[in-house]
Amino acid sequence: MSVTELSGPPRPEPAPPADPPTRPTRGGSPFGALLLRLHFYAGVLVAPFLLVAALTGLAYTVAPQVDGVLYGDRLTVTGVGERPLPVADQVGAARNAHPEGSVTSVQPGAGDRTTRVVFSAPEYGEKQHTVYVDPYTARVQGQLTTWFGSTPATTWLDDLHRNLHLGVAGRHYSELAASWLWVIALGGVVLWWRRRRASRAAVRHLLVPDLSAARGVRRTRGWHATLGVWLTIGLLFLSATGLTWSRYAGANFGAGLDSLDARAPQLSTALTATPGNPTDTGGGHHGMSTGGGVVESAAFDRVLTAARTAGLAGPVEIAPATEPGSAWTVTQVDNTWPVAKDRVAVDPATATVTARSDFADWPLLAQLSGLGIQAHMGVLFGPVNQILLAALALGLLCVIVWGYRMWWQRRPTRSDRRALAGTPPARGGVRGLPRWVLLVGVPVTAAVGWALPLFGLTLLAFLAVDTVLGAVSRRRRPATAPAPAGR
Repeated sequence: MSVTELSGPPRPEPAPPADPPTRPTRGGSPFGALLLRLHFYAGVLVAPFLLVAALTGLAYTVAPQVDGVLYGDRLTVTGVGERPLPVADQVGAARNAHPEGSVTSVQPGAGDRTTRVVFSAPEYGEKQHTVYVDPYTARVQGQLTTWFGSTPATTWLDDLHRNLHLGVAGRHYSELAASWLWVIALGGVVLWWRRRRASRAAVRHLLVPDLSAARGVRRTRGWHATLGVWLTIGLLFLSATGLTWSRYAGANFGAGLDSLDARAPQLSTALTATPGNPTDTGGGHHGMSTGGGVVESAAFDRVLTAARTAGLAGPVEIAPATEPGSAWTVTQVDNTWPVAKDRVAVDPATATVTARSDFADWPLLAQLSGLGIQAHMGVLFGPVNQILLAALALGLLCVIVWGYRMWWQRRPTRSDRRALAGTPPARGGVRGLPRWVLLVGVPVTAAVGWALPLFGLTLLAFLAVDTVLGAVSRRRRPATAPAPAGR
């Protein structure tokens, strides 16, 4: 009998040890993994600022209605007369009710709107004092401390949204939110598209959540992503328009407009004094103080008549000269579409138009900037504008809440691995990117960070925190023991 027969069939060789399982990258590619991790960190850390901005912005959308409730007896008249009284009489009534300060502007009332006579004085600082006059009876209906024409309630809501009533320091919160809003919105759309592009119904489920078999975190993700896609255009608009008047990014935007010569043109108010064309009129029975000295109040009617003759219809604001020897200005202040923002300079002595600036002739960027600001404030399209902004704010609140809910739903629930929230997406996306992507992406990101300083600084902070967390995780990870040698 052979040795083989005595010892039995040969034993199979042991299989080589399997490689340790690797953690799947939910992004599907290095770029997807990097974008997913950035979206996660921005969502977790920036979302609180967006939450506050959405809540305060939602409150600001109802500012016109709040004004109507609180100040309706000053902003509107109880009875509309056949024709308004001369502006000089209305200004004189306002001066009698408020003898202090200088008249800086007058908005003649029309329809059921009162005339607004605005006074300034050094003790007011940036704010003014507005007297509201019935244009048909010259009866003073009330007075308010205003800020660029806004009532105290609107000013309070505006400060709440812009800086949380914390002054200059508080403006950082709103700029940070606006700086990251466009990144989060676009990143979310790309991630959702990458997740759905393999499906034939990808486009449909970009706009309608797929809830047929979704449960738990998948259902929440469907609502979060689909609503985010619907809101994307509006969120990008809010981000862009919010940044235009922010502290740091807004300054860079203004410098860009200056370099392109794209700002609204200045209206020349220079006058040439001659013996037959005096630049100051005073001593009349309705003489009063303005920024340019003592003027005859009848000049308000002459200037208004000249502006109407020049084609400035609708609501206007008359501003006396800020210094002697200058023209007065009349500006259309209709900010509802189609807007009317034409301006003329008028010699108050001769009622001659000396200069003109039409909104249609402004540079395109200046026009878009002005329209964008009015739309951001809910003015451009009236109540429809307010409703759209309120819907955007409510939608953003829902997206934020669903984002945090997903983080909580992804938490480990095993008895030996319980946690309050889910783990971050896997790192390593940067190392897998092609070199050309880094060569292009790094300078572009640096340029965006320079233009939006708070975005750049917080992005560097995210990278620093992520690097530290990665180093700590590697230090805590136990070393893999070598496999024992077979006998």
